[in-house]
Amino acid sequence: MLMGKPSWLISEVSRLAHPLLTGKLGTAGSRGYHYRLLAALQEFGPASQASLGRRTGMDRSDVAAAVTELAVRGLAGRAPDPADRRRNVISITPAGTAHLRRLEELLADVQDELLAPLSAAERQQLTRLLTQILEHHA
Repeated sequence: MLMGKPSWLISEVSRLAHPLLTGKLGTAGSRGYHYRLLAALQEFGPASQASLGRRTGMDRSDVAAAVTELAVRGLAGRAPDPADRRRNVISITPAGTAHLRRLEELLADVQDELLAPLSAAERQQLTRLLTQILEHHA
């Protein structure tokens, strides 16, 4: 009974995926938060830290810490917002774009390893179904 429950199966797959993901990203000196922020900046352009938190599902304090780490490494820039000097606008740098490409390659490796028993069509179907669930609950 337990092993037939989708919620349990999703949890177990997540338990398997997490160490694969953290290990691969760690080889590039990064974490999942770094990827999320760089990908959001690449996709949506410069944004406030609060906006980045909403887009990535990250807590504000985690966004602030990860942005600081990215800025120290030259992967993201932080500048005062001309419309509101009390907040910063975060942007991806050229080095951040290059680093994001590297992280994308590592994530592709993680997907291949995790989803090895599935065909390309099954992977697409799984992605579609999981997306449908997330969108329903968003």
